[in-house]
Amino acid sequence: MHDRRVVITGIGMITPIGHDTKSCWDALKRGQSGIDYITLFEASEFPTKIAGEVKGLSLKSVEDLPGDWKDCGRNIIFAVHAGRQAIKDSGLLDSPGYDPKRCGVYLGAGEGTQDFQHFVHAIAKSLIRGNDEPDFPKFIEEAMHDLNGRMEFEQEPGMSSVHLARLFNAHGPNLSCLTACAASSQAIGEATELIRRGDADAMIAGGTHSMIHPLGITGFNLLTALSTQNQDPKRASRPFDKNRSGFVIAEGSGVIILEEYERAKARGARIYAEVTGYGTTADAFRVTDQHPTGRGAITCMRDALADAGLEPGDIHYINAHGTSTEVNDRVETAAIREVWQEKAKQVPISSTKSMMGHLIAAAGAVELITCLMAMQENVIPPTINYETPDPECDLDYVPNAAREAKLQHVLSNSFGFGGQNVSLVLSRL
Repeated sequence: MHDRRVVITGIGMITPIGHDTKSCWDALKRGQSGIDYITLFEASEFPTKIAGEVKGLSLKSVEDLPGDWKDCGRNIIFAVHAGRQAIKDSGLLDSPGYDPKRCGVYLGAGEGTQDFQHFVHAIAKSLIRGNDEPDFPKFIEEAMHDLNGRMEFEQEPGMSSVHLARLFNAHGPNLSCLTACAASSQAIGEATELIRRGDADAMIAGGTHSMIHPLGITGFNLLTALSTQNQDPKRASRPFDKNRSGFVIAEGSGVIILEEYERAKARGARIYAEVTGYGTTADAFRVTDQHPTGRGAITCMRDALADAGLEPGDIHYINAHGTSTEVNDRVETAAIREVWQEKAKQVPISSTKSMMGHLIAAAGAVELITCLMAMQENVIPPTINYETPDPECDLDYVPNAAREAKLQHVLSNSFGFGGQNVSLVLSRL
């Protein structure tokens, strides 16, 4: 037991299946997919034409906030929406004795929106006819004329944390990390540690990201990581299914409010759960693949369980990283089998990426909030599109329909490119 316990008192998220926590959770319980054809740019010539976009969100909904929001990328707008939900849900800013110097921000945030069209135009205008080499002085001239300096500035991954600190008057530690798909889980774990050791009493933590742009899709297509099952978008993300063919990229944000337990209890805050375990490791292997033995994931889960003072058998649900790639799903299954041993087939596991897609840096935070909602209602969300069993993925993936179950302790995995691994354990008080 840690001297300073850390609990979650506020939550907010925006994803391809909903603009708030309730709508997202209701969609997850129904097994509803938010994956469809890309509309943010012309994607008809790409191998992958599908994604999980956040649709129907207007910038007008943040115009009451200070700042020039029209130059901010989608990642920042998502973070603002999710952050406002979480802050309102927690009641933190209006609580007696709230000290802004003791409240910080830690986000796992990706880069901002690319000013792709103006950038490409500047390159095109600088090309010398009959020569593949651009005229660099001409490129600079065109770029200085066409590109928006504020938009370039807002692309920095740390800007999301800066905006939330400014909006919510959080003067404490302000940090940002971008450890690929593990980023927002790592941000939550590290924010928990800041409170545990007394550097803050409350933290606004989570993640935000959007890579649904030409460069993002190009990069993942070149890595052959994305699904190209374009003919039926809603069935393209199929974690642990034998016919999986890659992940489906998505966008959004998840933000939670972490508080020191005694302070939260004293002010009468609603407490969703306690963050009891945090483990983080690196595979130190390849930049795109997990180690085939799952060594990093195994150690990570064991560290999180040890931090929580729990045994594998104490966990009632695992929210898997479950990307729908051939390697990740097989290795994660093997790692769970190694940690849980003979009890591996007894623990329910599901991947909500089957419905939301992969929110990259924001994935872990959104999935942790999903775990909180599962604990509140004692309902495990399903892994949809699970149709053909894979002999190498032979565990209980809660296929295609939600399941009722009493949940006291749950574990959420985030395993990112570069071999970044994070596991978080939540416990009901």
